[in-house]
Amino acid sequence: MTSYDYGPHLDRRSLLIGVAGSLAGAALPATAAVAQASPAEAASLRRYPPNWPDLEPYGLADTRQDLWPRRDNSFILPLELRPRDRERGLVWMRDTYVNFFVVDGRPLYVATGTSRVPGLDRAAPWNDGIFVWVSPSLRGPWRLVDTTGVRPGAERGKVWSPEFAGENRAGRMVVAPWQEYWYDEQFGKRGEVWAPELHYVRGTWYIVACMGDHSRKVGSFMLVSEGGIEGPYRLAEGNRDKPFGDPVTGGPAFVEPGAYHHIDGGLYAEGDDAWLVLHNDLYAKFRDDMEDIVPTTGLPKFRQTPYSPEPYLEGAYVFKFGGKYYLMHAAWDRTSANSDGSTRHAYDPPGPGRTQYQYDVIAAVSDTFEGPYSERWTAGVGAGHNNFFTDGSGRPWSTFFRNPNAGYWADPARIADAAVPGVVRLEWTGRDGDRLYVRRRADQDARIRTRG
Repeated sequence: MTSYDYGPHLDRRSLLIGVAGSLAGAALPATAAVAQASPAEAASLRRYPPNWPDLEPYGLADTRQDLWPRRDNSFILPLELRPRDRERGLVWMRDTYVNFFVVDGRPLYVATGTSRVPGLDRAAPWNDGIFVWVSPSLRGPWRLVDTTGVRPGAERGKVWSPEFAGENRAGRMVVAPWQEYWYDEQFGKRGEVWAPELHYVRGTWYIVACMGDHSRKVGSFMLVSEGGIEGPYRLAEGNRDKPFGDPVTGGPAFVEPGAYHHIDGGLYAEGDDAWLVLHNDLYAKFRDDMEDIVPTTGLPKFRQTPYSPEPYLEGAYVFKFGGKYYLMHAAWDRTSANSDGSTRHAYDPPGPGRTQYQYDVIAAVSDTFEGPYSERWTAGVGAGHNNFFTDGSGRPWSTFFRNPNAGYWADPARIADAAVPGVVRLEWTGRDGDRLYVRRRADQDARIRTRG
């Protein structure tokens, strides 16, 4: 969850047309176009796509095809295949994460996500860790990060796994006891890692991830690289005994009492400061040494505009764009019947007559990190548990993966196209609208879109 505030990097005219200069400071041609245009032409170039009217009542889900990742606004990343991927010809991935950094003056795209092991149809009850891909361009070539110097002979690209518990040494913990594999009669081998994010903060690589429902303890943790992006990674001091935060009620019945903590942790960085972001509405600032959060318990909450009733939300993520803070969640659009027999689409909690349809990304905007945040809107259909990022030219994107567990993408006719490392272009509705949407098709002739 990295900050991308254009203020320090761009002239205002470039910002107004929605086209950012690269992080290295190179301006795109659109900047010159505005500078050389007449006042009337410049005003035309500065137009933004409009916000769509809010649906009433608050909490309805927008299902329009314009908000779906499509061939004209998205693509699947051509990630280097591992041996396990060759039969499918595509990397199986949930919770796709992509970001862009400048490292030692060079552009670097990174990708990671939730993985599964051969022989299982999902990333549970166990998986074998975190893989990382890198590329100089969003289109590729995407290569597994070179881990051969860290673990010669081990599977390339795997930067952390419960398998690495044998690397623990006095004063250096790689895998905590609560993260190790374990066994029971119900599931056999247990323990999986979910939703990793990769961040570059003050010259150090960090991974924030979550031990999943079948683990000894369920919740979020952070890894710290002692080298480059390939590692070696060790566990942050604050996670040696438990995940971040307090135990909470919830989770499947098979989770041991007291083991469930806040899941889906991520990191937001701005300047020299960094925060942990947790579902549904919690956050905490990292210590200056990035080894733990403060406070460690009783975490503060984002000020949000909840639905009524509020459903269970996942995958919280904060992104800064155009001077505003965007807080995203993953929410299930559940269908039910209206009184007139028509179909209702809403972010409702589970209940009789309600069926999971799409795993959406919902967003809200604020002037400050803590909030208060606006009412939410549907930013992307089927794009839940994602992250927003900007590419090397400052253009906004979102990831997606198409949830194979339920709903639209779990249909046998579509399941082969689910669990993918996808990215989709976003569009910004400007300083007056302050919204980010999946790049829509509506009114294409009546408005100027972000170029590229």
